[in-house]
Amino acid sequence: MAASRSLAGLVLALIALHSAASTRYAPNWDSLDNRPLPCWYVVLTTKHHEGFTNWGSPVAWNWNSVDTGPHRDLVGDLGKAIKKRNLHYGLYHSLLDWFHPLYLADKESGFKTQYFVLAKAMPELYDLVMRYQPDLIWSDGDWESPDTYWNSTGFLAWLYNDSPVKDKVVVNDRWGINCSCHHGGFYNCADKYTPSTLPDHKWEKCTSIDSHSWGYRRNMQVNELMDEATIILELVEAVSYGGNYLLNVGPSKEGLIVPIFQERLRNVGKWLSINGEAIYATKPWRVQMENTTCKLWYTAKESAVYSIFLKWPVDNVLKLQSPKPTANTNVTMLGLTGLLKWKQDPELGLLINLPMIPPGVFAVEYGWTLKLEGVH
Repeated sequence: MAASRSLAGLVLALIALHSAASTRYAPNWDSLDNRPLPCWYVVLTTKHHEGFTNWGSPVAWNWNSVDTGPHRDLVGDLGKAIKKRNLHYGLYHSLLDWFHPLYLADKESGFKTQYFVLAKAMPELYDLVMRYQPDLIWSDGDWESPDTYWNSTGFLAWLYNDSPVKDKVVVNDRWGINCSCHHGGFYNCADKYTPSTLPDHKWEKCTSIDSHSWGYRRNMQVNELMDEATIILELVEAVSYGGNYLLNVGPSKEGLIVPIFQERLRNVGKWLSINGEAIYATKPWRVQMENTTCKLWYTAKESAVYSIFLKWPVDNVLKLQSPKPTANTNVTMLGLTGLLKWKQDPELGLLINLPMIPPGVFAVEYGWTLKLEGVH
């Protein structure tokens, strides 16, 4: 993925790719593989917990976007636009329907019956896959009942072995009680989840610019929205720990991304146009974060190590404690030309002289990246 690609779309996902072997999926959780995720993907909510579908679901008569509202296949329309831009298309789908009488009947039985699963939930999932052939399925609404009620392993066995997307599709971990953070192609664990140590499984942080809602709110206030600095902080933190970053915005009822959301997305895209080399196709380094001169994070790609710091030191000297310099060590800053001067710290690591840059001259105002070559 080119680092100069600007950020656009409903949601942003950024990852450091990991290779993984593909094996035939059997209907049990142990064989669900760690298939690598696509580098950029957009995820649309096809159906949330209230049951309204954004496509003409054959089992949601008159409660879908074709029969009522916009009278359009929104899932299909967005999918065509996304694929024209060579992005990967993900589909969010809530398993449960809060108010559906068949779901309520199954719930009343202690989920010993599966009327809703057989008549509504599974037919919709199969329909979504066959119609739109997504690259990613983002499942949700699983927390009230076990995966055996949802027939999750049976669906996933078909998805990975026999579906038209069997060779490319990836899934998350919300397929029944106790699945989150235990079973899935990648883990969400919980909304807005951030690990404190490097996970041993691929994971994703899913969050929303609006801290109070995943959907659009006409009464939202500026102080309730994440600012550019917070988004960049979360992005850098997620990637340094080997994760994806899925950033949600709620379109208005007219399908518009309102200007304040556009501003946030464009600013992050501008930041990535300079610092994307330290984000795209990177892997976690042996140290993910340290707090010396200021808190900073590390990523790595091939022989290079990247150090991303979010606060400029007052004396223009940045201490990096973890890298071990060699006779071939070079330090540069992404977005600038020329080598930076450095010396070995008498105690541990490097002391790097940062350039004297007047305010407003550098292209980004928050978050800078040092590229270290020839370090251990």
